[in-house]
Amino acid sequence: QVQLIESGGGLVQAGGSLRLSCAASGRTFSNYVMAWFRQATGKEREFVAGIRWPARSTTYANSVKGRFTISRDNAKNTVYLQMNSLKPEDTAVYYCALGRDWGRLPAAASEYDYWGQGTQVTVSS
Repeated sequence: QVQLIESGGGLVQAGGSLRLSCAASGRTFSNYVMAWFRQATGKEREFVAGIRWPARSTTYANSVKGRFTISRDNAKNTVYLQMNSLKPEDTAVYYCALGRDWGRLPAAASEYDYWGQGTQVTVSS
């Protein structure tokens, strides 16, 4: 069983920055992908960014390219999401997810096996 624990959410003004962390524990796959999704009130969960391991390739949603950066610290089994130039439309609950690496980095939530509990990010205008 895998556990994912997110942290780092909060309230920030537009233009500000936050860094989210997701610590993974338990049994993981030898090759896997980790991703961040978000879900705003009344909207569907959407892909934000993902990273493959050990390939280390990354993918971003168009809405966050150039502003968000996903990275990982393998020694700590932790993935990060650095969010800069935040906008009010970035307000959502952010979720960390983990799934098997089938040679690509999926954007569909259904392709991920494990999820964290979510952390709230609120960007005020």
